[in-house]
Amino acid sequence: MPTSLLLRPLRVVLPLLACVLLAGAARAQPEPIKFGLVDSKDLTAIPFPADSAAAVVLCDFGRSHLKGKNDGFQVIFERVTRIKILTKAGYDQATVEIPLYHRGENQERVTNLRGFTYNLVNGAVEKTKLEASGAFFEKRTANVNVQKFTLPNVRTGAIIEFAYTLSSDFLFNFQDWTFQRDIPVRWSEYRVSIPSFYRYKIIYQSSRDFTVNEAHIGSTTLLVDRKLNNSYGMLAGQSTGSLTISAPTEERQWALKDVPALVPEPYMTTAQDYVARLDFELTGEQWPDQPYHDLTGTWAQIDERLLADEDFGGRLGRASLLKEQLRDVAARFPIVTERAAAVREAVMAAVRYDGTDRYHTTGSLRKAFDAHRGTSADVNLLLIAALRDADLPAHPLLLSTRDHGHVSKEFPLLERFNYVVALVPLAGGKDLLVDATEPLLPCGVLPERCLNQAGRLIMKNPAEGRWVDLSPTQRHVHYQQIALTLDAQGGLTGKVHEERGGYAGTDARLDLASQGEKKYLAGLAQRHEGWTIPASKLGQVDALDKPLLLDYDVAQPATGSDAPGSTLYLSPLSDFGPRQNPFRRPNRTFAVDFGVAQEEILMITLTLPAGYELAEVPASALVTLPNEGGRFVYSVSVAGPGRVQLTSRLSLRNTVYPPDAYASLRELYRLLMARQSEKLIIQKRAG
Repeated sequence: MPTSLLLRPLRVVLPLLACVLLAGAARAQPEPIKFGLVDSKDLTAIPFPADSAAAVVLCDFGRSHLKGKNDGFQVIFERVTRIKILTKAGYDQATVEIPLYHRGENQERVTNLRGFTYNLVNGAVEKTKLEASGAFFEKRTANVNVQKFTLPNVRTGAIIEFAYTLSSDFLFNFQDWTFQRDIPVRWSEYRVSIPSFYRYKIIYQSSRDFTVNEAHIGSTTLLVDRKLNNSYGMLAGQSTGSLTISAPTEERQWALKDVPALVPEPYMTTAQDYVARLDFELTGEQWPDQPYHDLTGTWAQIDERLLADEDFGGRLGRASLLKEQLRDVAARFPIVTERAAAVREAVMAAVRYDGTDRYHTTGSLRKAFDAHRGTSADVNLLLIAALRDADLPAHPLLLSTRDHGHVSKEFPLLERFNYVVALVPLAGGKDLLVDATEPLLPCGVLPERCLNQAGRLIMKNPAEGRWVDLSPTQRHVHYQQIALTLDAQGGLTGKVHEERGGYAGTDARLDLASQGEKKYLAGLAQRHEGWTIPASKLGQVDALDKPLLLDYDVAQPATGSDAPGSTLYLSPLSDFGPRQNPFRRPNRTFAVDFGVAQEEILMITLTLPAGYELAEVPASALVTLPNEGGRFVYSVSVAGPGRVQLTSRLSLRNTVYPPDAYASLRELYRLLMARQSEKLIIQKRAG
């Protein structure tokens, strides 16, 4: 199996049956759900005992087929969904959003929307209808509206049910299907009927086997305007009236039973990268007596389209708005990396990132420039133009942020991207990736949200386009060196020196900028409950290429009697290490994606009270992950009379760990937590 498949649930391409097969009798399968017919047993029993969830999908059923419309076709998608509400936390399942894409005169519409809420009241079923006033539209983006509605009268134990029909003018946007949700699903089924003249590649993302996976040949008759022949070369010479098209169809049926909820877990990208789902990609068309027409896009076509787009290439093909400010920057900064950093500073001073991620602009850069505020596309396309004005060969690099999802190198799909940065070639075949949205990052370091495996370089010469590895140039480093003095009553005093380097330093500086120094330092008391922090001091705050320094004093009073005891117990590492194992679930079916390599170093020098010694030196530990993926080192040693040295070091070298490495990773953290909480036994020296 390729390595890339280990980083996420398995993606399997399901081929369509060859259309040359003889049409067989359609095997009519009963529908798994009938709208309005609720089983009363579902109102009295919990139907999904395998998971203590807030709600459970009893059945989710959808089907898609094509329909003639004027001189073209529509994709018709019908859905019926029934959900049982188990607790108050499940009430939000009653609010449903349906994204509707539109572009130019083409759009998606919802019709025949209907819904009911069923409650059991005094042994009888009470049925509440979704009224028209419960549904409304919301504009989400320039090309996406949302049909939103909320089922009424929802209570614990209720069943909600809704159904609708979605008509889409976009054949490329054949309705995908998601089998898995953030709540358990008892039954999820999808059926499609695709005429033989269209070919779709069907991609299944999951490691679960289908409960039902059937395919057979059917037939369809579509009525369209004869103008269709002008677009598709059918029945040349006829241009008025209607046209009836009969064709064999590919009939597919898929279902999954008892699908567990996909619960958000630490260190993951968007849930869409992991849920069990089907995606459809239009690859070609073949009309009767016509040659096959390949509709699969290529990266070269995407490059050409983007560079010709006014909202992308058009922003790069003219002089930068910062041309005057950068007139002598090449002379002042002959070194490429230093010049790129200077240009980036000028861009960040001119336009501030507003938190919106796009790869293309929605208006002129002048508007964002004058407002001193813009999207990531406004900022970084201005950056690329400015770098070129500074005689640097900058090129746009498309990527998808971690919350937007992974991109596929196999399928050239522009909609999978949502971000652009600048790439400046360096000597020796290296690349400098420059982003101007985060002033607290050094030049050449991408924001953590961009660390999503690979980006696509867009070039005027398609042969020069390529994939670029987004592996970070920095790690997440947290180093603590602590000197503690123990008194005979069990109290502790000491000094802590912290260094947060790489992305850990950026995260800390972002917190510092948002909270202010006073509030940030006050947070130390929350990290060390029961301790006092008499003094604290920050260092290297503005030196972005260096670790952020923090020095503070600590004091922890004795918790027992003030009288000296013969034996003292303490676990000093536990007050400075992680509070809990981030991997609490016994199993995980998808990758652990840290984004960046991790380094956690904790060193404590403990000075004992006069006349006391360490009763027993705990055994050292060395835990390694398979394939040199990381390790945990723990040691305790006597550093001299009355002094004990404790060391804990965690190194995670990989940015992504596949699901089969989860058990080892979880066990490593369990051992780390156990060793850091291990108590030292300190007793009076004999004699």
